[in-house]
Amino acid sequence: MTKLHKDARTAGFFYLLMALTGPFVLIYVPEKLFVTGDATRTAANILANQSLFRAYIVVGLLSELFFISTVLALYRLLKEVNNPVAKLMVILVLIQAPLAFLGVANQIATLSFVRGTDLLGVFDKAQRDVLATLLISIDREGVLVAEMFWGLWLLPLTLLVYRSGFLPRVLGGWLFLNGIAYVATSFTGMLLPEHLQIVRTITFPLLFGELAFLLWLLIVGARQKPGVGSASPVG
Repeated sequence: MTKLHKDARTAGFFYLLMALTGPFVLIYVPEKLFVTGDATRTAANILANQSLFRAYIVVGLLSELFFISTVLALYRLLKEVNNPVAKLMVILVLIQAPLAFLGVANQIATLSFVRGTDLLGVFDKAQRDVLATLLISIDREGVLVAEMFWGLWLLPLTLLVYRSGFLPRVLGGWLFLNGIAYVATSFTGMLLPEHLQIVRTITFPLLFGELAFLLWLLIVGARQKPGVGSASPVG
């Protein structure tokens, strides 16, 4: 197994970990615990399912670390293709990282409000429930901002894949559409929230570009042309 192939498999492995943890944080727990517009029920759900909410916090933190590990592994794989573009890809991921870690801090504070620790005795239960829900709302709105960077980092990745010669160009095209879908969703959520669900439905098929890419990295790896230092384009 060549170094190029090992680097591709490593990137695919971290990408897979990110893909497995993301839905738990973004879909499963919010749908199970959070009730839009009802602070009392949301707080009651969190209080009754503290283990699940703690798992939500830990898995969210791990998912972000997997994201950073993924882009660093991809940088190692693709830096020889175009180093400045590869660096831009890493920078775009690192820019959104503080937002994700701030969300984790909000989630920890949410649990404190719901549990009503001694330091929060100055607030009655209704006030604590509202504050907890407010922190959750801020966290969920932060996802819309993060989606912008989830899309933007895929654009330099698109160029790197397309020019690599050892990854299929068709994957680069799908990653480009995937990135545009995230950016469109982010802008819609911030500017025209009433149309967000429609845009999510329309762009959903495009989001499988990353899944196709990570599966290629894991199963196929990087196909390098035998006997030369660089690979010929595939696809």
